[in-house]
Amino acid sequence: MIADTVSESVSPTPSVHPDPRAGVFETILIFEDRPIELAAHLERLAGSVRALYGVEPPATLAEEVLAGARGGWLGRLRLTVEPDRAGNLRTSVVVAGFDPDNIFPTGPYTTALRSFPVERGWGDHKYADRETLARAEAGAGPGTAPLLVRADGEVLEASRANIFAVRDRCVWTPPLDGSILPGVARAGVIEAAAEIRLEVREQRLTLADLTEADEVFLTGSLRGVEPVREIDGAPIAPDGPIT
Repeated sequence: MIADTVSESVSPTPSVHPDPRAGVFETILIFEDRPIELAAHLERLAGSVRALYGVEPPATLAEEVLAGARGGWLGRLRLTVEPDRAGNLRTSVVVAGFDPDNIFPTGPYTTALRSFPVERGWGDHKYADRETLARAEAGAGPGTAPLLVRADGEVLEASRANIFAVRDRCVWTPPLDGSILPGVARAGVIEAAAEIRLEVREQRLTLADLTEADEVFLTGSLRGVEPVREIDGAPIAPDGPIT
């Protein structure tokens, strides 16, 4: 059995709260000029803007995204809202290409996870300040994503996705308790699981739960459902039937 706690030789990264002055953002998949799940992304972004800056988001966000999505068959769009020094909100839209092999990835495109010890989670807003997470991703290496884990072994989320475990045809995922991002794809998977009569439990998960699971997968707005092939070197079946 893999240990249920993060190695004592690795100190948790201090969870310095991201700087909200850098703004909040959404990353949206573009397919045939259409932003996927646009309404859900704008709803989450609007909630963050209200909570962090105490104002309504710009009324033009949907139009800006739709304009940015035109002319591309497949891509990723990043929509950012940030306050200026006067407290006014500025928006930006950046569009880039996206490799189709990374959408519902299989085979060599599945993901390995490496534990990234933290004191606490990054919270329920998608902050543009991702300096710490970006360093963790660079250190994890190609094909590997950091998995945010508390010192007691409690799993929070990956650096770019929510996490699910499957055991005995039951789907488990950490709860929305303010520690993790309420992912758009996460919500979609929970809804889809209910439609096919799979039990879903939103409760605390540990590293041991993951390494002993039948299947583990990530969910994100760009990659969709992303199989996990290993965690800290321990292999996971990457092509399980539920995933």
